[in-house]
Amino acid sequence: MIFKRVGDGRPYPPHELTSGAWAALPPRQVRLDELVTTKDTLHLDTLLDEDSTFYGDLFAHVIRWRGELYLEDGLHRALRAALQQRHVLHARIHEMADA
Repeated sequence: MIFKRVGDGRPYPPHELTSGAWAALPPRQVRLDELVTTKDTLHLDTLLDEDSTFYGDLFAHVIRWRGELYLEDGLHRALRAALQQRHVLHARIHEMADA
């Protein structure tokens, strides 16, 4: 098992974080088996592209909401890590309070 659960969509409310706000969050290690994905579709060409993070954040984006960790951005990075036999991913985690 790679992820805790494969989801389809974001169950948490919108957060409106900008790329600058994400960049201000320090990256931390997260176990892959603690993550719930927010996407259930993978584009193989993106997974295999070594430069896929060239223009984006180097770290995955995770939302902690209601005790769950949701992988909002970084599905391809997470799967690449799993294929390389790594069990953790470096991610920026936004703690979201209940509305």
